[in-house]
Order: sequence, then structure tokens, then C-alpha cells
Amino acid sequence: MLLSPASTSASLPSQSFWGKFKGKKSDKDSEYRDKQSQMALARQLRVELEAVARDWAKPPPDAVFCLRIPTEFASLHASRLVSGPYIYLTGEDSYQIAIMGVQGLRVEIVSDAPPPPDEPPPPPVTEMPATFNLELCPGQQIALETTVASADDVDMARMEDGTVVDGMFWGKLSIVHTDSTHSVDFTGTRMNNPDITPEFMFDSKVMGKLASVSRPSPAKCHLIILAPAQQYCDVILTVNPLWNLSMTWPTAENVGDHKHKYFLRVHPGGALEHFETEMVVTSLYYEAVPDPAMVDPNDFIAPRNGFAMPFRDFVSHLMVVLDQLGMSLHARTNFINNNLHAFSAHRNIAYRFLSPTRIANAIDISVTADPCVFTRLFLIFRGISDDDLGLFAGAGEKEANSHNWRETVGWSENSKDTSMFRVLETSIWEIT
Repeated sequence: MLLSPASTSASLPSQSFWGKFKGKKSDKDSEYRDKQSQMALARQLRVELEAVARDWAKPPPDAVFCLRIPTEFASLHASRLVSGPYIYLTGEDSYQIAIMGVQGLRVEIVSDAPPPPDEPPPPPVTEMPATFNLELCPGQQIALETTVASADDVDMARMEDGTVVDGMFWGKLSIVHTDSTHSVDFTGTRMNNPDITPEFMFDSKVMGKLASVSRPSPAKCHLIILAPAQQYCDVILTVNPLWNLSMTWPTAENVGDHKHKYFLRVHPGGALEHFETEMVVTSLYYEAVPDPAMVDPNDFIAPRNGFAMPFRDFVSHLMVVLDQLGMSLHARTNFINNNLHAFSAHRNIAYRFLSPTRIANAIDISVTADPCVFTRLFLIFRGISDDDLGLFAGAGEKEANSHNWRETVGWSENSKDTSMFRVLETSIWEIT
């Protein structure tokens, strides 16, 4: 039986066999086209390179001008053909040979034309308009429009090193009008956040909030007096000039010289009668705020004098420490409850107790009762990040549990003697 060639290809060689020859021819054509496109691109780059070099050097018409490539930056094939240290790009052939197989290239400009002149500096700014939008009080706003001029024709736009003086500045503006003295003085620092607009700053409520945030947090102090019998006494708080007694309750009498006085009648059960306000309380409360210049969190609490741990471990650890320092279950529970919100605001907490000498240097206490046993527990703490927690590697919960806090705070067994006149102060200060 004869089969038509159109009906089957069984008697012919396979298509894959003939496809091999066709594929090779196609690959050669593709490689040729790729090579042609690469050469065209290289030719265009050379033209652009020469144009950029001429634009930069700006050689006169009769000046020598050419481009060259050091042989160590050229292709290996070109370096073998050239005996000198450079390959001069005199045409398309030399450029193609120099860049063959090279990823990066260094091209030098050779010309006897003078170097391009430096751009002339901008003229100095010796006078410019100025506008001050001021809020004298809430709801009362004014605008001062004036002209600022340089006294000695000094450039007000640039410093000597060329730094431009511009941007938004945060600081203090002082306007003085006394007798014949009229002056405007501003001291400030440039703000790095461009998102803060003048409208944001020009608001008394916002300014008040910013001012409150910038102030250090107060130290909160509770003073309990336990007497064996009813008696009258004076309690005097002497405050260091670097501290300010911002609040007292009941209100203490300011007797001058940084001293504040309570006149009390003390009862054995712990009740305190304050005669000036006619109040009966179980403790005296006051807050003290330090000078912001003296507050350095890293100096007050550091691995050398404090301990740090995660918040989840700190509260239970603090309960144990307060128990060791003689606080009753009721007292230490109230202490934790009153400050738990401040503790929980931090992922990790670093803390320490101050010694009686350091406490007295800030706020000293004296009472008109002798003898008297003082127990002053002053806890300071601050929140720290996970990275800073690593700095307390040798001052963690384990080390804090073995620390003798009784020795640090000067705790005495007499603080439990009910026959003694005793003063117990518990204070806490979050350093920010």
C-alpha cells in the first residue's frame, strides 16, 4: 500500500532532527543582532561621554582636547596591544577595543584649555523683611512687621563655611521695652521635623501642654507619724534650693528660708490634727519638683547603683522588698496600687532606693519630739527599652533579690517599737 506524503510523516525523519539545524542558525542570528545593538549602544555612550566632557571643560576651538583611558582600567585584550600607559579614544574602534568585556571604566580628559571658572558666590543678604505673629494672651494676637538689617554688612543668609541659615526654629523670643531700652532677642534651635507647622506652635493650649511635658515629674511623698501617746509637735520640711515644694496637703505654712511647717496634734492610732486647716488626716502629703538641669535619668539610675527587670517581674519583686523594709501588708498594698498605673506604662523598669543622706540633701525633716525614729523609703524608677535592659545584665532581678536594701535605707528594728515616736515616709519619683 502506498501512503500519501500529506497523510503521514512516519516515513520521514523526525522534526526534532531538522530543528537542530534551524535552531543553530537562529541562535547565530540572535547573537549577531545582540552584538549589533550593543555596539550601537556603546557608540551612543561614547558620543554622550564626549559631549559631557566638552561641556564641562569648554575648550576653545584651537585647544587640544581628547579622551584617554588608563590601560589598567581597559580590557585585557587592549592592554596587551598598547605599550603605553594610556589608550587614546581617537575613534570608534579604539573605544570598542578599550571597553570590550569591561564593567567599569575610567575616562580622563586631556586638554590645554583653562579649568572652568567657579560659579560666583551669591550676593550677601544684608537686609530682609521679618514678621512676628505673637499671642499676648489667649484670644489676643498681634503681628509685628519689620525689617532685619545687618549691622556690619555681614551676610545673614550664610555662615563663613557656606552653611545656609534657614528653616524653622524653636526657642525663646524676648522683647524688652524699659525706659530708653527697646530690643528684640531670639535664642533657639533649628527643628528637624518639617511636619510641625507654625499654626501648631501658635496656640496657647498647645504651648501649655508642651511646657508641662518638658517639666520633670514630681516626687510624691507620704509622711506618717506614729506616737506612743497623744502629744503636740512641729514638723518642718527644709527643701534644697534645687528643689521646689509644689504641693502640700494639708497646706503647710511657709516660714521662709526654704522651710515649710506643720503644727500637729498626734494621736497613738496615727491620726494627725492639723490646726491651721482644721483637718484630721492619717498622713501628710507633699510633692517636690527638681530643677530640670539636674535631672539626668542615666546618672540617677545606672547598672552601678540600681537594678532593672521586666514590668511583669517588678511588681512582685517590689512587694517582697517592701516587706523586708518593714512595711505592713496594708501599707505596701496601697503603695503598689497607688503607683501601678505609672509602673505599667513601661515594658521594663530600672529602680533603686536612695540612702537617708541623699534624701536629706533634697528634703530634710525635723520634728519637735525626742527621741524619734526615722524611716525614709524613697523609690526612684524609670522605664527603659529592651536594648537598655541588656546594659543591666549584671544587675537584674536575681542580683536585686540578694541586695541588702535595709542597709541602704538605714532601716532599724526600732521602727517596729510601739513605745517610740516614729516617722515613716514613703516617697516615689519617676525620672523622665
